[in-house]
Amino acid sequence: MQQYILRLPLLFSLLALATVASAQLEGNTNDNPFRQLYDVLPTPNSVRTASGAPGHAYWQQEVDYVMDIRLNDGTQRIDGKETIIYKNNSPDELRYLWLQLDQNVRDLDSDSHMIREGFMEDRMSFEGIADLQPDFDGGFKIEAVKDASGKALPHTINQTMMRVDLPKPLAPGGKFTFQVDWWYNINDRMAIGGRSGYEYFEEEDNYLYTIAQFFPRLCAYYDRMGWQNKQFLGNGEFTLEFGDYDVSITVPSDHIVGSTGVLQNPKEVLTAKQRARLEQAKTADRPVLIVTEEEAREAEKTKEKGLATWRFKAKNVRDFAFASSRKFIWDAMAVPLENNTPMAMSYYPKEGNPLWEQYSTETVAQTLITYSEFACEYPYPVAISVHTKWIGMEYPMICFNGGRPEPDGTYSARTKHGMISVIIHEVGHNFYPMIINSDERQWTWMDEGLNTFVQYLTEKEFDRNYPTRRGPARNITGYMGGEVSRISPIMTNSESIFQFGPNAYGKPATALNILRETVMGRELFDFAFKEYGRRWAFKRPTPADLFRTMEDASSVDLDWFWRGWFYTNDHVDMALSDIQWFQISTGDPDVEKPLAKVEEESQPMDISLDRDVEYIPESRLEARPELHDHYTTVDPHAVMAIERKEYLEYVAALDEDELEMLSSGKHFYQLTFENVGGLVMPLVVEFTYTDGTTDVRRVPAEIWRKGGKEVTKVFVTPKEATRVVLDPFLEIADTDLTNNAWPRNVRPTRINLYNDATRSYGSSSGNPMQRVRENQDYIDSIED
Repeated sequence: MQQYILRLPLLFSLLALATVASAQLEGNTNDNPFRQLYDVLPTPNSVRTASGAPGHAYWQQEVDYVMDIRLNDGTQRIDGKETIIYKNNSPDELRYLWLQLDQNVRDLDSDSHMIREGFMEDRMSFEGIADLQPDFDGGFKIEAVKDASGKALPHTINQTMMRVDLPKPLAPGGKFTFQVDWWYNINDRMAIGGRSGYEYFEEEDNYLYTIAQFFPRLCAYYDRMGWQNKQFLGNGEFTLEFGDYDVSITVPSDHIVGSTGVLQNPKEVLTAKQRARLEQAKTADRPVLIVTEEEAREAEKTKEKGLATWRFKAKNVRDFAFASSRKFIWDAMAVPLENNTPMAMSYYPKEGNPLWEQYSTETVAQTLITYSEFACEYPYPVAISVHTKWIGMEYPMICFNGGRPEPDGTYSARTKHGMISVIIHEVGHNFYPMIINSDERQWTWMDEGLNTFVQYLTEKEFDRNYPTRRGPARNITGYMGGEVSRISPIMTNSESIFQFGPNAYGKPATALNILRETVMGRELFDFAFKEYGRRWAFKRPTPADLFRTMEDASSVDLDWFWRGWFYTNDHVDMALSDIQWFQISTGDPDVEKPLAKVEEESQPMDISLDRDVEYIPESRLEARPELHDHYTTVDPHAVMAIERKEYLEYVAALDEDELEMLSSGKHFYQLTFENVGGLVMPLVVEFTYTDGTTDVRRVPAEIWRKGGKEVTKVFVTPKEATRVVLDPFLEIADTDLTNNAWPRNVRPTRINLYNDATRSYGSSSGNPMQRVRENQDYIDSIED
């Protein structure tokens, strides 16, 4: 770093001038990152306003379902009869209705098999080869589609979509009732995967069913899309309408069923003891066992032959799912919120313990509390977490989650935190998209990204030292700084995304965290983000509604942020490319001339001069004194009386403020920053002073508003700095930290040495809990 001494008149001139980089435009193309999004966002109207709020003409459809479902535990088949009441609240006349047949993704003729890429290797597993030859027929078998009078309705099935042609156009405000009868074979999730299906426990010949996407459901019809009838190919999930459900589920009589909605007939399906425990749980502040592990173990053995029907009702939900098994342990507790007290519940087999009995329901409760704080208050009566292996999937009031300990009851930290995180995430989906009802088929990030962000906030409220994966800026840098050809902008259709998890989950969650912590601040962000939830609860927002609401409720122009983070593949790489240090000259010759002498004498000697001490025994000037004159005999650093006089006159001409500035001793650091990655961000700069104290300065992103690749900023400090760091708290997702500091960072990497005999030293098998047991066994052995 180069140091400069400023003469005060020059300093005053510099302080009066502001220099900014000017935008470099190629031709007539405006590539300024701060250009507004008017050309990108849809035009506001009376349905969706320019503020991001629903307009006075906002509308959405309603669909009610009455269903009778039968689960066959012997054949792993599900049969259903459903009555659908469709209410046309749109201003449009509808000649047909579209339904989603999501189970058809497992039909033998499904396009999902044909479009999936596959590769051969010279060494493959049996499962890998089998996966290339799908032979399970899991598609819907539609047996009848008829109107309320029983008359058959014309219908056409196209892969995962079914069009039902109406007898006459359905006018705005009209209602149409019809019935669909169907069945399908339930898939073995452990063998072929899926968002629902069964897990088989071979040792006891029992099944655990997690059933979803199990009935033909109405597609959404809305103002921005018309019919959302894009085919279900596996990534883009479900776009649905709100309605009321009345569902009767017939299962083996010893099964326990967890479901969307509220159980209507507990006397018919629960014992008196179980009903009493359920009542106790409604006010309990700790989980209460409704079905104990002992009861579940007994049911596993006895396997009753009869049937029982569980009836559930749910109001104003967009979907329905359930789980059923004789293996279930069931616990629950109350979760007091500001205006209501829902119940947090968990259903899990004994294989989930001890993890599930200790953590699941407590995690559900914390999720409801945190999300109610940041999104909207949880409006439903229950929130359920169901355990089955290798899954994380969400539905209204119920979700299916993995996270299983080892058979010996131990578990790794990764298993524990993976389980807690997936529960938070899937329960959190009750808010995004089950309440704030975005179009999942089109925009995965609108539910997954927002949900992952609030998941991050929940994890911190669960445990302040939680090892969170997504949310902190530093965790996304590897993805954002990666190969650009394998990265899609966030604003990409769900089926076309590269690196699905980082794109739709991690990056938007990180972006929101950066908005909260660095760009907007917590107060402004939290208000605007909750306003988005308030405006769009039980409605269908689009990306523009989110973007506009965040600006409308905060008075912060965020177009540059949405454009850079959501519409481009640019990454953050801010460099501290130059630093110069200035100090105010006192003007006092008795101060400045000794300083100048010290500075001059501290300069390194030129290599030639150093070597000439021996090479030139005596110079001519040294040999002939008569060659000396004023310039070789007078000390240029000596102070003259006239200089002291001129200094006193200079000081006398200054006013009080100027005198104070002259003697302030302040330091001026001129820092130049380069935008290497292309994504503009605020500048967070930390100065470390000679006394060890630190000072953080925050420069808004608007410093880049002219579009240049380089900006220069002067920072005034009270003390001398020994170190300057850009992004000291790793909060802007900078992908290259090596160019962020002065002096540059150099840290050692420790090398572990080994030979052939010690190659495995330092590694151990098993999880840390097993390692502790191993250690105790060793201690016991040497003490015996």
